[in-house]
Amino acid sequence: MRTLLISFSLASLTVIAQPKPPVTIKPAAAPMTPAKKIPFDKAAVGEYVKNIEMWPKDLELKIGDPKPSAYLPGFQEFSVAAIYQGREVLQRLYYLAPDGKRFIQGNVFMMDKHPFQRNIDHLKTDLMPSFGTPGAPVTIVIFSDFECPYCREEAKTLRDKLPKEFANDVRVYYKEFPLTSIHPWSMKSAVAGRCVFRANPEAFWDYHDWIFDKQPEITPENVDSKILEWAGTKGLDTLQLTRCMETSATEPEVRKNMEEGFALGVDRTPTLFLNGRPIEGSTWDQLKARIEFELGYQKTAKNAGEKCCEVTIPGAVK
Repeated sequence: MRTLLISFSLASLTVIAQPKPPVTIKPAAAPMTPAKKIPFDKAAVGEYVKNIEMWPKDLELKIGDPKPSAYLPGFQEFSVAAIYQGREVLQRLYYLAPDGKRFIQGNVFMMDKHPFQRNIDHLKTDLMPSFGTPGAPVTIVIFSDFECPYCREEAKTLRDKLPKEFANDVRVYYKEFPLTSIHPWSMKSAVAGRCVFRANPEAFWDYHDWIFDKQPEITPENVDSKILEWAGTKGLDTLQLTRCMETSATEPEVRKNMEEGFALGVDRTPTLFLNGRPIEGSTWDQLKARIEFELGYQKTAKNAGEKCCEVTIPGAVK
C-alpha cells in the first residue's frame, strides 16, 4: 500500500509532499476455475452395485460421497457399505470416472510403491495382540473369529509352524472379526479376549490357544462360565474380568477392528494380510511359499517406498 505523507504548516500553509515510491503493477490473477463436479446418483449407483454383487434388493446400502482418489488421478473414489440388522457387514471401494457414468473396482498398483501399499496404509497394529520378532520383514495381520472352525485350524498352524520355520522373519497381529450373523457366541468371546488383553497382554495368547482348542465344547449358554473358569486357572482377576465382560467394555475395540476389516474388503474368516497382500485361507505349504516369496521380494524390491526392503505397518512394534 502506498503511503502519502503530507505535512501542513499552520504558519505558512505550505504543503510538503514526500516523494512517491515506485508503483509496480501486477498482472491480474486468472480467475479460479472451479473443479468440475462429477454427476453422482447414489440411488442409481446403489441399485447397480446390488446387481453386480447379486445382493438382495431390500438390502440397505450406505454409499459414501465421492472424493478425489490418491491412487488413481482424475478419478474419484467412493465406498459402498452393506448394512445388516443396523450394522455394517461389508464394504466395497469403487473408482468413479470423470464422466460419472463408469466406475471400476479392484486394486490400483503404483510401480514406485509396494504393490499393496493401500492396504498397508489402512492396517493399524498398535495395541493389537502379537507374537513373533519385532521389526520382522514380514508382517501378517489376521482377521479371525473364535467360533469359526476354519480359524481354529489356521490358528493352530500359525502358532505351531511360524515360530519353528520363520522365527526371526515374521510377526503376527491378531484382529477380531466375529461373524455374529452365523456364530452366536463369537462376539462374547471376542470381547472377552480384549478384556484379557487389557488385564494382561501376555495372557491373551493363552486365551487364544485355549478357546480355539475348546471351541467344540463351547455354547452360547456356557461361554461366560467357561472363560471365567479358565481365567481362574491363570491367576487373572475374575471379578474384574466379569465386570469387563458383562458391560461389554471392549466391544468398541472389537467393532473398530471389524470396521477396518470391512474397509479392506474382508467378508470371511480367516483373512490374512501378508505385508498387505490379502490371503483368504490357504494350506501351510501355500502360506509358507508366500512368506518365502515376500522375503525374497523384500531383499530386492525397489518400489516399497523410501526404504526399498522394508514394509512398515503403522503402529507395528519395532
